[in-house]
Amino acid sequence: YPTLFEEFPHARYANLPCFRLTGTALLLDSQEQSIHQAHENDTIERLSKVLMMIRSRTAPLQSLHSLKWDLGLPDNFEKVLIPKYPDHFSFVKAPTGVSALRLKRWREEFAVSALEKSNEGEEMGDEYRQFKRGQTTLAFPMNFPRGYGAQKKVRAWMEEFQKLPYISPYEDSRHIDPNSELMEKRAVGVLHEFLSLTIHKKTKRNYLRSLREELNIPHKFTRLFTRYPGIFYLSLKCKTTTVALKEGYRRGKLVNPHPLVRLRHKFYHVMRTGLLYRGKGANLIPREDILLKDMENRMEDKEEEGGDYDDDDDEDEEYEEIETGDEYDEETSDVED
Repeated sequence: YPTLFEEFPHARYANLPCFRLTGTALLLDSQEQSIHQAHENDTIERLSKVLMMIRSRTAPLQSLHSLKWDLGLPDNFEKVLIPKYPDHFSFVKAPTGVSALRLKRWREEFAVSALEKSNEGEEMGDEYRQFKRGQTTLAFPMNFPRGYGAQKKVRAWMEEFQKLPYISPYEDSRHIDPNSELMEKRAVGVLHEFLSLTIHKKTKRNYLRSLREELNIPHKFTRLFTRYPGIFYLSLKCKTTTVALKEGYRRGKLVNPHPLVRLRHKFYHVMRTGLLYRGKGANLIPREDILLKDMENRMEDKEEEGGDYDDDDDEDEEYEEIETGDEYDEETSDVED
């Protein structure tokens, strides 16, 4: 990757090769730090909401470290971010003996889910006001694979599911029968909210499993993704099970990409440029500032393109090898037992 690393001679030993970051790599790092600083309040809100969905308001640091890329946290967030907010968070020892992060006080202004926010708009204003008065429920946006949603049994089942009361992921669920349909809808709401908090609107299944008990979701929660393919999207790409929130994408592209997502695309572009033309890497370095700007402009142009998130060929750019049938449950049931 000559666009990210360059070789230079040692100050004392001319035959000893040394390596350092290129100017482009340093520029990318500087841009990332600027984004973290500019969006720090948003980061604190996302982290607080994750902890608010957990019954004990406490999450193991190991689990949060696995999720830091998806949640847009700084790489060493426990050292550079958490100490700046002593009134919000504290480090504690979990009953299992591991280090954990605890939310010190409840933030009522954060206790509004993404589904509730999406219904606060002008078009859904009346329906949302009725929901707040307890007169109706909130429906999850759904976009089924081709042919799936046209089945009468599926439509009838989804209509009954949508009629069930919506339980906020920030409400106490201990009074709900764990084997009831209402509890299943509550679990769907928790997973929907969790994926909404990730900046890529997706995460690995194993990362969710590490917080399964804390989030109070079923042991075999993978079945929820296959039972509701209109809400979630499963990928088995690179032999890794990843789940995405369908409404977060249109034609395989994020609807509202976070600035960190844009930066990561630029970083990937610089990496790929160096990999493809590594024999000429030294000649590419002076042009990389232009490449960065061009890449950003192309990303913005693509994100302005219209279109709904459907199951056309464009979707394959982001995900591959999708399973949405019962056979996937059989494949993974042994793993989750």
